[in-house]
Amino acid sequence: MAIWNDPQPTQTGFGASSRMNAGYVDAAALDTGLRKYMLSIYNYMASAVMLSGIVALLFVQSGLAAQVFVTPLRWLIVLAPLGFVFAMSAGMGRMQSSTLKACFWGFAVAMGLSMSSIFLVYTGPSIALTFFATAGSFAGLSLVGYTTKKNLSGMGSFLIMGLFGLIIASLISMFFHVPGMAFAISVLGVLIFAGLTAYDTQQLKMSYVQVAGTPYAERVAIMGALTLYLDFINMFQFLLSFLGDRR
Repeated sequence: MAIWNDPQPTQTGFGASSRMNAGYVDAAALDTGLRKYMLSIYNYMASAVMLSGIVALLFVQSGLAAQVFVTPLRWLIVLAPLGFVFAMSAGMGRMQSSTLKACFWGFAVAMGLSMSSIFLVYTGPSIALTFFATAGSFAGLSLVGYTTKKNLSGMGSFLIMGLFGLIIASLISMFFHVPGMAFAISVLGVLIFAGLTAYDTQQLKMSYVQVAGTPYAERVAIMGALTLYLDFINMFQFLLSFLGDRR
């Protein structure tokens, strides 16, 4: 490509060397910034998962979970995380980073209360085993999304369509009992969210160039952590539905 604004496009010597060195510095700075950006996303996501787990355990051990989940109040607990997701998605452009961060931690607490019900259904060892299996799978899939040179946009569109189909199938299964449908939904759920983990990781990596050095970077990182959190938790829940031992 021609360097139209350079009065000496074929310059050699110290000046050319300086520009080349500057290019290497810029590339190194970009790579360092990207690693820091992605690390912040993973830190937010891992901290939120840990917070949700602690809240769920405390809620169950207090005995409140067993009391609440047999009353209509359980619907408020189950739907509260969805309210946080809608609020964060709709208000991302208007919220300050501190407000968005507070909503994110509130979401993690609400998810912990909602997910406490799994301790009433499944045994502790099977929950722990499924959690570590999910964590290992998530780490591997996210690494694939981060390192692959292949554009996963096409796969992402397919997975999002599959997600809508999964939601519809789940709603149908709530009203009509179809033998084997629950197992099929669980398997498809694991596959879909496994693919979304790699796809979302790549999208977050690509987003860094657009937000680097802007006031939006932290907000995008928080929303990225929310996205990966949802991928992880959904994959965990679908795995648990056919790997977990019921009480």
